Amino acid sequence: MKILSLAIASLLNRKFSVLLTIIAIALSVALLIGVERIRNGAQQGFNNTISGTDLIIGARTGQIQLLMYSVFRLGNATNNISWQSYQEIIDDPVVQWSVPISLGDSHRGYAVLGTSTDYFTYFRYGRKQPLSLSDGKLSEDLFEAVVGSEVADKLGYSVGSEIIIAHGTGSTSFAEHKDKPFRVAGILARTGTPVDRTVHVSLEAIEAIHLGWQSGSLTSQSAVSAEEARKLQLHPEKITAFLVGVKSKLGIFKLQRKVNEYRAEPLLAILPGVALQEMWRLLGVAEKALFAISLCVVVTGLIGMLSVILASLNERRREMAILRSCGARPTHVFALLIGEAFVVTLAGIAAGLCVLYAALWFVRPTIEDRFGLFLSMAPPTLNELLLLLSILVAALIIAVLPAMMAYRNSLADGLTLRV
Repeated sequence: MKILSLAIASLLNRKFSVLLTIIAIALSVALLIGVERIRNGAQQGFNNTISGTDLIIGARTGQIQLLMYSVFRLGNATNNISWQSYQEIIDDPVVQWSVPISLGDSHRGYAVLGTSTDYFTYFRYGRKQPLSLSDGKLSEDLFEAVVGSEVADKLGYSVGSEIIIAHGTGSTSFAEHKDKPFRVAGILARTGTPVDRTVHVSLEAIEAIHLGWQSGSLTSQSAVSAEEARKLQLHPEKITAFLVGVKSKLGIFKLQRKVNEYRAEPLLAILPGVALQEMWRLLGVAEKALFAISLCVVVTGLIGMLSVILASLNERRREMAILRSCGARPTHVFALLIGEAFVVTLAGIAAGLCVLYAALWFVRPTIEDRFGLFLSMAPPTLNELLLLLSILVAALIIAVLPAMMAYRNSLADGLTLRV
């Protein structure tokens, strides 16, 4: 404890250079732990997007592409699935439930998802959490919609608001279904998944808004009004993909093989968990690169600390000599330098955590709204603590060099220095 008290007193005599060193270490620690939080938040967000679904079935393509457009609403399907094929597959005895989805339309940049009421019954996210409404009710009329929490918040919608669906998935569309406006019937509770950024309507509504459309445009001769559409018996002809739950886990691979060998049209069945792992492996390259850059920043901060200690050694040789003349042993001088490195690094780590939590407090709402990425404000995890401990140990190892140099300086060498 006396050594630490002496180290702190010594550091206070060199406030400016020590403060700069602490700031450098603090920023590098904040960056390193921040990257770790973002990595964990992204991975948890991906893994929590869908759960309880055994298979996702769509047109034959890559499994990541199928996962991206069916779950994350990113990209487009290479082809659709006929309703007849969908019915034949779900008639398999191993199928317990299915949720058809139809994509291809949007509303002010947000995806419009056509589905059945089974979507709200069987879709799960996180740890098999069901969807719930924060306001309103599920759609009952043909032209009613249930919107995600982000759609409602960003666009200022409430129950009863009118929305116009646009043809296509772009943020700007010149082909809107203005003749068939929808009314917001309900708003879903926040999930932290793409569900928050989705407008949900019925499959029949998707068919209704496209009545009379030819080659991506509506002609006056073929137009069908909303009231006329309500009187029709509408049935979907095609869907984009569908989610499946099976009665027994043993039947998953049997059904997957059946779908992948389906001859009526080329289809692909994927396991969501496997596809998520493959996608994360691809993203892991960038993740590791960013983590490596953060480590380099930490190493730079520690090297800066070493430079400051080394630069001050020559000026402090008389100080060390006086300590030796007062009875300090060479091991005390060695411990003093190690103690200074320990105090500076520990102060840098503490300051870095303060900077990190302050930054998270400010930017977390923006990141959640724009990217749907949840960044935890919880205390450091075990992995983060191990990283911080590694930084502290590395700093002590680095400090051995100047400590050994001070250890070897003789008392006579220090006392003969001119001032």
